[in-house]
Amino acid sequence: MNRTLRRGLVATGALLLSTAAVAGTAQASTTAPYLGYGRTTSGTGVWCVQHLVNNWLHLSGQPTIDQDSQWGPKTDAAVRTFQASVLGSSQADGIVGPQTGTRLLNVDWNDPYSGPTGSCRPFIPTTS
Repeated sequence: MNRTLRRGLVATGALLLSTAAVAGTAQASTTAPYLGYGRTTSGTGVWCVQHLVNNWLHLSGQPTIDQDSQWGPKTDAAVRTFQASVLGSSQADGIVGPQTGTRLLNVDWNDPYSGPTGSCRPFIPTTS
């Protein structure tokens, strides 16, 4: 439990520091790296995916995953479940690219990390 809490605090601190470095309103990121196996598998972008997919899982009444900034089997499975439900089963490849990123950011606009001005926007690939 302590290790998980520490990781969460470190991830949150990193997110806050990196967010503070981005001046002004958050912008869409058509240049953020794709996230998932064979792509970026750690860091702020991964934490953002975990956080945003947890919003969707919670709203869907499903168990959430750890937000540890590390891409692992549970994050991959959660992203594939999200993709299959929101984009269709043929799109469930476990990679967060522009289509998946855009949809994740639109799950819960009451969350300060999502929506058009959300803090996670610069770290997740989007379509615009």
